[in-house]
Amino acid sequence: MKEYTYSEARQKLSQVLDEVVKYGEVHVKRRDGTRFTIKQDKDPRSPLDVEGVKGVSISEEELIQSIRESRERN
Repeated sequence: MKEYTYSEARQKLSQVLDEVVKYGEVHVKRRDGTRFTIKQDKDPRSPLDVEGVKGVSISEEELIQSIRESRERN
């Protein structure tokens, strides 16, 4: 596993990120000795990808009306 100083990581960010993809993680160390680990986020799902609500029976018209009322309040 590769370790960079903060300055090196800043100057070679593209290379650092390539190494994260290749090796899984890279460490970055500050002058004061604080160490950070950079890892790749492997969750391919969008934060907007949510499951629907089951067991709720609502018509399209009721849904549209509810959205309209909500918008009118704001």
